[in-house]
Amino acid sequence: MAAADSGYFLRAVERRGGSELRIKQCSAGDVGCVVWDAALVLAKYLETSGFYRDGLHAFTARNVVELGAGTGVVGLMASVLGAHVTVTDLEELQDLLNINISENKRLVTGSIQAKVLKWGETVKDLPHDPDYILMADCIYYEQSLEPLLRTMMELAGNKTCIICCYEERTMGNNPKIENRFFELLQTDFEIDEIPLDRQDEEYKSEDIHILHIKRKRH
Repeated sequence: MAAADSGYFLRAVERRGGSELRIKQCSAGDVGCVVWDAALVLAKYLETSGFYRDGLHAFTARNVVELGAGTGVVGLMASVLGAHVTVTDLEELQDLLNINISENKRLVTGSIQAKVLKWGETVKDLPHDPDYILMADCIYYEQSLEPLLRTMMELAGNKTCIICCYEERTMGNNPKIENRFFELLQTDFEIDEIPLDRQDEEYKSEDIHILHIKRKRH
């Protein structure tokens, strides 16, 4: 990682058969200011062959919303693959998201924009019932679990596929927080874990999990 300019560090993310994504990270800031391993695993998973049919990616011309986007690497990958993406996070991360969108706009074949979204608050100016919702490492604060689930419920339609990637952590309260999240999640959603052999050959790990989540039909 090399310094890009004052206050930022550059992370290059390789793509299959294309120019790399250039993601700027903040040298100081909250958890959303850096590229986490789960975000890399999810971004690279989107490039795997299972998403392609007759040469077209499943995201082509589809509406995608990313929750807790941070640096925006996952949403950017989706937009490069042809999706119309809205990356969302708190107000204080909008500058970083827009910097990274601008840095990589030449690679985008769909579209991408950044918007403010605080979990649990009424969703405004976002596509409801998007084709896909993307989430990477959003399960970390106990107080944010119920607001996150409310936002997922408000955004997701019956046909929305939520793709969630998280790193399983064993320190402190992390196991309790993860267990609580899945306990709450299973009330309204069905969960399908993606095995390692369907993930990227290099960007995968036993302790990083990818889930496909859909609303239950009550």
